[in-house]
Amino acid sequence: MNFWTILASGLGSGYAPKAPGTFGSLVGLAIGAALLQYGHLPLLLGIVVFTVTGVEAIRATGRAAQDPKWIVVDEIAGQMIPLLLLSHVGFMGVVFSFALFRLFDILKPGPVGWADARHDEYGVMGDDLIAGVMAAVAVALLRLVLPL
Repeated sequence: MNFWTILASGLGSGYAPKAPGTFGSLVGLAIGAALLQYGHLPLLLGIVVFTVTGVEAIRATGRAAQDPKWIVVDEIAGQMIPLLLLSHVGFMGVVFSFALFRLFDILKPGPVGWADARHDEYGVMGDDLIAGVMAAVAVALLRLVLPL
């Protein structure tokens, strides 16, 4: 297994026998929460790094058109986005960020589905980035009524 495959598989989490996207999202949640401990800028930089290297990793595998389930670097980058709307790492904020991201990633409403219909590395990454943004908007709205 080469470097790009390891990265694309989310450090191997994409090879989970069931729900590899959920396991990839949990890796993203852990990395994102750890970065948020140091502030929003490190978290934002982490999202950018995983997005840019994720596109290259997916391209390097040559499997973007098939979008195999083991490619989960897109979930890692997307899952970190709603964490940007949290002021700190707290249980409820992390739970809502995770649940909302997975909801939008699985249901693929509107622009998430449109991006997913692309059969290239930008579509593979794009649907999860859009799902992350949608989850971030939902987290922002929840923060108006809940102490996240």
